[in-house]
Amino acid sequence: MLPLRKGTAKRIAVKSLKIRCAPTYMKKHNIILQPSGSRGQVDEGMSIRSAARELGVEIESICAENATCGKCMVLIEEGRFEKYNIDSKRENVSPVSPEESAYFARRPKLLKDKGWEVGHVRLSCQCKIHGDVLINVPEESRGNKQIVRKSASNRAIEIKPSVHKYLVTMAPPNLERPIADWERLAKGLETSMQLVHGVDAKVPRWYELDIDYQCLRGLSKTLRDSKWNVTVSVWQNKEVIEVQAGYVEDSYGAAVDIGSTTVALYLCNLRTGEVLASESEMNPQIVYGEDVMSRIQYTIEHPDGLEKLHKAIISTLNKLLKQAAHTAKIKMHEILEMVLVGNSTMHHVLLNLHPKDLGLAPFVPTIHKSVDLKARELGIHINSSGNIHILPTIASFVGADTSAMILAEEPHKQDENWLLIDVGTNAELILGNRKRLVCTSTPTGPALEGAHVEYGMRAAPGAIERVHIDEKTLEPRYKIVGEDDWNQGKAKGICGSAIIDAVAELFRAGIVDSRGKFKKELNTKRVRQGENGWEYVIVWAEETSIGRDIPMTQQDVRQIQLAKAALFTASRTLLKRFGLQDPDKVILAGGFGSYIDKEKAMLIGLIPDCDLNNVYAVGNAAGDGARIALLNIEKRNEIDAVTRSVERFELPTDPEFQNQFMLATSFPHMSEPFPHIAHLIPNRVADPMAKNFMQIGRAHV
Repeated sequence: MLPLRKGTAKRIAVKSLKIRCAPTYMKKHNIILQPSGSRGQVDEGMSIRSAARELGVEIESICAENATCGKCMVLIEEGRFEKYNIDSKRENVSPVSPEESAYFARRPKLLKDKGWEVGHVRLSCQCKIHGDVLINVPEESRGNKQIVRKSASNRAIEIKPSVHKYLVTMAPPNLERPIADWERLAKGLETSMQLVHGVDAKVPRWYELDIDYQCLRGLSKTLRDSKWNVTVSVWQNKEVIEVQAGYVEDSYGAAVDIGSTTVALYLCNLRTGEVLASESEMNPQIVYGEDVMSRIQYTIEHPDGLEKLHKAIISTLNKLLKQAAHTAKIKMHEILEMVLVGNSTMHHVLLNLHPKDLGLAPFVPTIHKSVDLKARELGIHINSSGNIHILPTIASFVGADTSAMILAEEPHKQDENWLLIDVGTNAELILGNRKRLVCTSTPTGPALEGAHVEYGMRAAPGAIERVHIDEKTLEPRYKIVGEDDWNQGKAKGICGSAIIDAVAELFRAGIVDSRGKFKKELNTKRVRQGENGWEYVIVWAEETSIGRDIPMTQQDVRQIQLAKAALFTASRTLLKRFGLQDPDKVILAGGFGSYIDKEKAMLIGLIPDCDLNNVYAVGNAAGDGARIALLNIEKRNEIDAVTRSVERFELPTDPEFQNQFMLATSFPHMSEPFPHIAHLIPNRVADPMAKNFMQIGRAHV
């Protein structure tokens, strides 16, 4: 329990008094959002961004409503609007906050170019509604549905689900044999299981079988309506969870990867293993924090914080389940099991376990082992008797998603030394072979996914996804999501894969040096002094949909340096503990890790040097691992055993971490040789900071 600050008790008492005296209703105001035309009534004091979300209008934001990204800008329109019968004025929203003032003070050119003034333009995450208002959402602030690259891969999975169906036919009761309905069904089920598995197979006796309470409640009616001919679904050959009239062949289950940024769900046929539908959505918890530490902090600082995060993810799971069921043309209650994975914070929030101790030394979770519980206990709208299985976590910040990645890629069955990296807001790393596995995690921050980058955005239509710079002319080529050819379409921003491309290309073309500093005297108009330092313009304003140039700034480059340094240092630390210089194979997992260019990732030092032929992108390995655990119950026991043997290493305990981190901020590194990509950067010999690099590199080769 955290100690109460001075004066807290008094504030709580006052707050309680206010609650007792407050009216039972909330004042409502009319809000109109243009150009969509969406309208409705929202509560007094609600932020514009929250109100827009309630009305089905997504406004871009990737800074957890901290007023730092500025991507949620809206315009407050003034005047009488007869069409909507409202008088809209600036006084109907909260005054400009200090955070907003600070943000716009740093961007005078933006205001000048757009002809906006502070008060007319607002940050929707900060601006609260206190009256009727009409709001214009400019192009750059409109949230498009993210293109999530977390599709299910084709994997050979041996089908051994935890749920089996058995056809049971019984004689109806009579006065001579008035056996209770459940006992009658259990005896018939024992016979059916022996017929399926063989009389010599180890199947439970009828009196060893259990039945879920919710299933028991409807049992008598189902048996009589079906004339004593039913299909029984049994979980792990020990508990009856569904009784259906007649013969029913198929059962369904869902595998879910709950990422800090994205939630991906795969609906599967438990009999065939076929993926019937894939659905994904941004994790709604991002509103409360862009990374796991900020979300933990939110639960500590807000008494209802955990409940808000928990309800948000449960609501999203139910939404994705409904969408997937509709696509597959099945009913929600036909889904009998789910397997869920996520990092340790997502794991705790899902289970409504307070994550505060994860964020405080010695970073102890509530539970490591796998968990089984009923769907109804979490409020998940599959069959209420259905099971929810959550894979084990490994360490404080190495969660069930990493367990699933191990299950999918099987480094514990290899003779070679494999390095597995799940690249995300928080990166998890596994290194080892069949004899030994070590793991760690590192916060890379959200820059790799577009946050903290001036024009960063998610992978949605209008986002630049690829960048190439001609090293002679210094002119760029770019490819936009949704366009077939390069330099086609109107750009809106730049997503994670292109951010890596852009920084690598700036370095390769000699526009920035190994320290990430822009070279100022180059023969190109694209390198210029911007509002906040030097920058390189990728797309001119007339080629965008937002009417502004889209550059990579000095600060953008710096953010990538910090992110890649954290990831590389984590990799190098694990290799050192293993006594290795380089891994035999590098596996990049996750939606982001699968789409980045591996050569450019190595060029900036995001991953350790090795033969590029031994670097593989495997897609959403965590989702695949969840799917394997869903379809093969034996794999659940396997991963339980493997995770117990993984050695956990916390980076802050390494005395050399800070020094190694600083060295790793250089491109690709201050002192590491990187011989496999040395040919891409021959111009580095002219960089005074790179002379040592080149000498070491030649010696290494």
